Amino acid sequence: MFAKRRTFLKTLAASPALYLGVPRFARAAPQFVYKYANNLPMSHPLNVRAQEAADRIKKESDGQLQINIFPNNQLGGDTDMLTQVRAGAVELYTPSALVIATVVPEAAISAVGFAFSSYDQVWAAMDGKLGAFVRQQIDKAHLHTFEKMWDNGFRQVTTSSKPVQTAADLHGLKIRVPVSPLSISMFKALSSSPTSLQYSELYTSLQTHIVDAQENPLAIIQSGKLYEVQKYCSLTNHIWDGYWFIANGRAFDKLPANLRTLWETAFNDAGVKQREDLRKMNESIQSDLQSKGMVFNATKSDSFQAALRNAGFYKEWRGKFGEQAWSQLEGAVGKLA
Repeated sequence: MFAKRRTFLKTLAASPALYLGVPRFARAAPQFVYKYANNLPMSHPLNVRAQEAADRIKKESDGQLQINIFPNNQLGGDTDMLTQVRAGAVELYTPSALVIATVVPEAAISAVGFAFSSYDQVWAAMDGKLGAFVRQQIDKAHLHTFEKMWDNGFRQVTTSSKPVQTAADLHGLKIRVPVSPLSISMFKALSSSPTSLQYSELYTSLQTHIVDAQENPLAIIQSGKLYEVQKYCSLTNHIWDGYWFIANGRAFDKLPANLRTLWETAFNDAGVKQREDLRKMNESIQSDLQSKGMVFNATKSDSFQAALRNAGFYKEWRGKFGEQAWSQLEGAVGKLA
């Protein structure tokens, strides 16, 4: 009996993974550990679905690829995170079109003011020729772009002093916009006084009246608790905003082909689910914000488009984007200028 016990103990010593009752590969350290940074809380649909994708990738790669999420500006503001993903300090990042446009100007084509009238137009364009064109431009900046964009929603204007119903109500308004030449140009064309600030500075800037207004999708207004420092929400739908899921080019190339395919599939599948999540979420957000004291109003969209045409905004940006990009946009939404 003692001889059998000694033999059993030797077997365990030689095979610690069997002693723990788990396969040996499950205990091995990941071959690739990548960081994914963004500016949203973990409760936002983007991070809920991103975590789902990260869990799927880890499971289906047998632990070879592990992606750790750093939400809520933990690694800096948008400009910082974009710099880090380009340098390889983080491997993944989800900038909005307006943010990545500081590096790839053509990416902002989807954010032209009052271009999209519905989600049907948005997804037909971004899953089609316009999206393919933008991905080609981003790839030239040595950033890998996943096929499916993630939704951030149509952007709305909030103010502390008065509702915005027509373009005339924006005259002289001190409004925070992203660090984006296109946003600055649009609000200047609408006779506002735009100020570019990082999202991480927004709440305090509204609280201290450095600016009196801002513009963001409803989900960001809710998750950022901007209802605490803003009174009115005007449903302008002035820009559709989406997230490009991008990776550092070197980090992407470093992965073996099977892992590249896996994370492409996982993030694209999660992105499509996130679009539906945000659609359902937006249906309930307005009533939630109203219960917290925000006052909502409709707007006259034709007054804003007319003001932009009269100011030469569309003509100016057609020249800046070039005929190829502009024709892709108008092919999806119709004539703008």
